[in-house]
Amino acid sequence: MQRNINNIRLITSESVTEGHPDKICDQISDGIYDEMLKVDPNSRSAVECFCTTGLVVVGGEVTTKAYVNIDKIVRNILKEIGYDKQEYGFCSDDVGVISSIHEQSPDIAQGVNEGEGEFKEMGAGDQGLMIGYATNETPEFMPLPIILAHKLTEKLAHVRKKGILPYLRPDGKSQVTIEYENGKAKRADAVVIAAHHSADISMKKLRADIKKKVIEPVMGKLIDKKTKLFINATGKFIFGGPPADTGLTGRKIIVDTYGGIVPHGGGAFSGKDLTKVDRSGAYMARYVAKNVVAAGLADRCQLQVAYAIGIAEPVGIYIETYGTNKIPEPRVLELIKKHFDFKPKQIIKNLNLKRPIYRKTAAYGHFGRNDKDFTWEKTDKAVVLKKEAGI
Repeated sequence: MQRNINNIRLITSESVTEGHPDKICDQISDGIYDEMLKVDPNSRSAVECFCTTGLVVVGGEVTTKAYVNIDKIVRNILKEIGYDKQEYGFCSDDVGVISSIHEQSPDIAQGVNEGEGEFKEMGAGDQGLMIGYATNETPEFMPLPIILAHKLTEKLAHVRKKGILPYLRPDGKSQVTIEYENGKAKRADAVVIAAHHSADISMKKLRADIKKKVIEPVMGKLIDKKTKLFINATGKFIFGGPPADTGLTGRKIIVDTYGGIVPHGGGAFSGKDLTKVDRSGAYMARYVAKNVVAAGLADRCQLQVAYAIGIAEPVGIYIETYGTNKIPEPRVLELIKKHFDFKPKQIIKNLNLKRPIYRKTAAYGHFGRNDKDFTWEKTDKAVVLKKEAGI
């Protein structure tokens, strides 16, 4: 049967391992915030991290009753990731750690603190727009390309840590291109892997091992004879991690979210406390979109929420269901506004966000994870939405 190429679309998403320099920084920023939350659940954080050859720099603003040993946190995280050998050029034992942390600006705090200044309830910690998305194309209610990309990088980390491929080192990336026909995923058009490795392994063996131990177990029947595989396409990848590529907190926002399927508001998540709607608002938007799709109100749902600094109520809530809605979009929005509270204080309360759970969000995506701590992944509102929608 001849295929109509006008109905074929290629969609690509990428992921990076926990040892990628940017993800090292995200984990350090969130690891510091977690330590604050263990002592003081009301801690506020805006912590950024920078890493390069032999150096980690931590800076930002915090408000907390907790004492945090930043040097210890940094070294523990690097060791857990796998940067524990001097031969890597970046080692937890001897890397330099510089920190410069100060208190949150009182001009920002007055808009967030309840009962201060002109504000009687907690306002948004900043202006901005947040995007939430869900689709029924996978069990995770996530786009297939980003789910597969994350599974590939997780597999890279697994075979390294378990000694299955002992020559692998912590850095690495993946990229998946899925061919869609008439809106349905059909096959993998291309798979890209970049695997950080020791000097004593040949490219022939590495490529054969990665194909057998990483790509095939994850991709399964999506691979066919025409699928293009690119494994360390430029050859050796011995020099990796921060010495090869400087890392920064917040540079992997598309990897963190939906893999480029939908827009992004621009705000990163890691290192930020829950008053900052860059984070809590994005978690809420995902929660709402997922419940809309789980309820069957639409096959796909994108939700955009916009805030003004210091103001509790969003300045706008918008939806896009791409023509997949089963009831009119205005009715979907009406049900959303009825059953979900978008004020920062209520988001934090309803999703139980004041917990030290954020370091594990900082690698392999903030969404689509089967983890009870990721409360924004619950579909507990789906039943009532479905009932009231009459579908």
